[in-house]
Amino acid sequence: MGSNQNTDKKKKFQKRKQLLSAWVLLFPAVVVLYLMIWRPSIMGIVWSFFKMKGYTPVKFVGFENYIRVVKDTQFWPVLWNTVQYVFWSFVIGFIPPVIIAFMLNEMMHFRNTLRTIIYLPAILPGITILLLWYFIYYPSQTGMLNMLLMKFGFEPYIWLNDARFTILFIVVEMTWAGFPGTMFLYYTTIQGIDTTLYEAATIDGAGLWRRFYHVAIPQISGLLVLNIVRQLIAVFQVMQEPMVMTGGGPNGASTSLGYQLYQYGFVQGRVGQALALGTIVFLILILATCFYFYLNKKVEDNQ
Repeated sequence: MGSNQNTDKKKKFQKRKQLLSAWVLLFPAVVVLYLMIWRPSIMGIVWSFFKMKGYTPVKFVGFENYIRVVKDTQFWPVLWNTVQYVFWSFVIGFIPPVIIAFMLNEMMHFRNTLRTIIYLPAILPGITILLLWYFIYYPSQTGMLNMLLMKFGFEPYIWLNDARFTILFIVVEMTWAGFPGTMFLYYTTIQGIDTTLYEAATIDGAGLWRRFYHVAIPQISGLLVLNIVRQLIAVFQVMQEPMVMTGGGPNGASTSLGYQLYQYGFVQGRVGQALALGTIVFLILILATCFYFYLNKKVEDNQ
């Protein structure tokens, strides 16, 4: 009996020691999360109900900041712009990485060279990419795309100054910049598919596209569904692209909720409304995140 009790005490001591060690290792991360994420988020939500003088709350005003944000004539157009960013990001940027990843997996030659070329945009600084595409779209004769148009006998085009398509052109840049990471995520997943499935499909006479549709897509369907929600969350927060490339123009045609929030807080000095708009975006993204975790659980249960 005495030896069993000593053994139990040793096991409990070891568990407590391991638990303490785990908390010691986690503590710095918890402190950083508290200081950088949890505390600012909670303070931002609380302060959104106050009248702000600079970044100091001076008077509780309830939902007044939210009412002003929603009544702002720019709110609904900006919300619609943000929806367009999300829509075009799915149209342009969702399917091509899957197709390229599958084609890369099927290649027999020059695979490593092509992988290197495709990954190049991922190693460029974000601001460099934005400025690069700004000059690609430059509306004068010195813009790269306009130089190509003129070589074929066409007149220069205004590109980002065309309010009808400016969001579309910005999404093209976003897709180009984010393409490598997404494509390689699909590529590594496709490489993990059992090769006997491809062999069986080939024996049955399946060509390249039938193998893609009937073998690859079903095997990575869970990842595709999760990436839909991830992409929605990421693109819904777009800010730096319209800020650098268009300044939200022309006439607010490319202003997103993220950029409008920046304008409220750092340009116009409407801090309370910036906090209210940030809380609105936060709640929308919380719903999307909950939906993501729900889908993630479904995918894990089906695997």
